[in-house]
Amino acid sequence: MFRWAIICLVISLAAGGLGLTNISAFARKLSMIFFALFFLGFLALLGVAYLFTAAVSHSEWAPALLAASV
Repeated sequence: MFRWAIICLVISLAAGGLGLTNISAFARKLSMIFFALFFLGFLALLGVAYLFTAAVSHSEWAPALLAASV
């Protein structure tokens, strides 16, 4: 998603520089939508990672996992 947001941003800037304001506005809106989706996905991934870390650190497997990692 971040890749598409950057591509749409570059298209928007190029179209704005050429005076194509309608295309520039559409690409800007599309870029903002892609970035919002990327950001929401990133926050969801951070939440899942936090929950997973909390579950592993409070489980009965934690001593075995620590011993195996050393």
